[in-house]
Amino acid sequence: MYRIVAIDVRSRREGRDLRKVGFYDPRKKKTYLNVPAILYFLEKGAQPTETVQDILRKAEIFKELRVN
Repeated sequence: MYRIVAIDVRSRREGRDLRKVGFYDPRKKKTYLNVPAILYFLEKGAQPTETVQDILRKAEIFKELRVN
């Protein structure tokens, strides 16, 4: 299982999380996303990794971002 977190760009890759915003379990094919938190960080300029971007695209998070 992988955690999806928001971190400060000035922090190391393994640095402290600003906030946990979800998780992804490829074995069980389960995803939990805290949509309001994800939208908040994206609106503030957060840049998701390619993997997280794929997860968010499948969950149609970017459509919600455009509507708001």
